Amino acid sequence: MRILVSADMEGATGTVLPDDVIAGTDRYERALRLMLGDVNAAVAGFAAAGADEIVVNDSHCSMANLPLAELDPRAELVIGRHKPLGMMELIDTGVDAVAMVGYHMGAGRPGVLAHTCLSHTTLDVRVDGRQVDEGGFNALVAAEAGVPVVLVTGDDVLCAASRQWAPRARTVTVKRALSRHSAICRPPAATAADITAAARQAAALAGAGPAAPAPHTVEVDVDYPYLAVRASSIPGVRAIAERTVAFDAPDAASALRTFGIVVGVLSSGRERDWT
Repeated sequence: MRILVSADMEGATGTVLPDDVIAGTDRYERALRLMLGDVNAAVAGFAAAGADEIVVNDSHCSMANLPLAELDPRAELVIGRHKPLGMMELIDTGVDAVAMVGYHMGAGRPGVLAHTCLSHTTLDVRVDGRQVDEGGFNALVAAEAGVPVVLVTGDDVLCAASRQWAPRARTVTVKRALSRHSAICRPPAATAADITAAARQAAALAGAGPAAPAPHTVEVDVDYPYLAVRASSIPGVRAIAERTVAFDAPDAASALRTFGIVVGVLSSGRERDWT
């Protein structure tokens, strides 16, 4: 049994403020230990359930956050950016299940540190007319690769929302959202125990069958019209409203790749704040 753990940071135990997830701050260094604790707890549970191979894909920001020397030695770590499938890298290489650890809600919705890929600029993302967050988009990619999402951890809003795109997955609520930058946080010892137990149970859900890839239309709302113009310069991306661009893709993996290009263009084109 081969397990892919996609690990983000905003939904990790104890992370609530922007400084928690921005490298170089004192709070980030503390939050990184909490993220590592959630990841190692998941690895321990999958290993106890008999997983032969566990690969952790560092999926936060630079995608080079987790300290390899402190990772549970029963896992390997994918480090670095510019991966074709980003948070879902290796999903198409024969894994039997994927766990989404430390995930968060999408842009414009409730939840701690809610955003979709960028902390700014993207106001909403829809696939085939349905609002998606990173988890929902990634789950679609996993489904078309024939891989079930078996474990989801994050705040209470994210865990409830995941029922729409991972109805069979085990969930662990590590904090209860009060606002975008505040939450009632459970202690690491408690969340680690729950994540390990949930991962051990979740392993039994591994091994879905292949699903038929389908074409998709992705729409992205941005906060300023000039960014929609900029993104529409990408071949295949079109502006459909002053602040909305759209593109078509033959399957979910292709949609995710193109979305990554759109996000990169949006991020690089954002003007400096002047107030």
